[in-house]
Amino acid sequence: MKKLLATLAVAASFTLAAYSADAQTYPERTITVVVPFAAGGPTDTVTRLVAEAMSKDLGQQIVVENVGGAGGTLGAGRVASADPDGYTLLLHHIGMSTSATLYRKLAYDTLNAFEYVGLVTEVPMTIVARKDLEPADLKSLVEYAKANKDTVTVANAGIGAASHLCGMLFMSAIDTPLVTVPYKGTGPAMTDLLGGQVDIMCDQTTNTTKQILGGTIKAYAVTTPKRLDVLPDVPTTDEGGLPGMQVAIWHGLYAPKGTPTEITERLSKSLQVALKDPNVVARFAELGTTPSPEADATPAALKAKLESEITRWQPIIEAAGQYAD
Repeated sequence: MKKLLATLAVAASFTLAAYSADAQTYPERTITVVVPFAAGGPTDTVTRLVAEAMSKDLGQQIVVENVGGAGGTLGAGRVASADPDGYTLLLHHIGMSTSATLYRKLAYDTLNAFEYVGLVTEVPMTIVARKDLEPADLKSLVEYAKANKDTVTVANAGIGAASHLCGMLFMSAIDTPLVTVPYKGTGPAMTDLLGGQVDIMCDQTTNTTKQILGGTIKAYAVTTPKRLDVLPDVPTTDEGGLPGMQVAIWHGLYAPKGTPTEITERLSKSLQVALKDPNVVARFAELGTTPSPEADATPAALKAKLESEITRWQPIIEAAGQYAD
């Protein structure tokens, strides 16, 4: 037994030494960032902008791999089990925190299966509807929803998606359950909203701003304390009569547990550089959001955010009784 333990200890020391040596020259090859949702969605859009800017700073290509399904948990699980060498990363949104309660049998421990790199952005949400829905403002929409709760439909991109969480928060805020219609991704949900097959959706500005400005959907509110520069005519939920219904879909960058500190720190510094890139700043502004400040693009800030958000969402999900398993 002692000989076996000694052999294992030697093997472990060689492994640590190898990772330490790799950390000094990192990165030496292409990096993959897993997006746990379909291509073309809000998180995918954010990731591709940041990945391009980080590639320039790191001197290596960063490719985006979409691993959708199960509310983002399939992609997260893939990264959790990847080699902790800094070449497989995860960019996930608020669903990282809610999945800890929504999924009672996760294949990984949300808080302990990853190393933290930093926060990327917090994207505001919008309450939108098909363009011919009768109510003219948010107050009227709430009254309409309450009076027609058995027929009003709320689209979302699937359990655990940002639109699902925001829709659940909206129903909680108006104290009225509505008919939810889950889709396999944001694209199909928006397509049916545009076509008038569903009534309401609550989703990120990265997915709704273009449609709002184009007049193809009706906007009732933004879930921010102040109006957005990109949507100056859209009132806040506070202005519309839903005080306290404020939510932003934050995004964070993660690495597998055991990734050397030197690598996560290098990635964090690169993320900070990317978030100041003029193209990233400009494109984020067009999408109704802003990059996280440097103080938030750090491992400590992301870890603290994830812990606090798990605590925030757990009672909301448990009260709704909506689980994914």
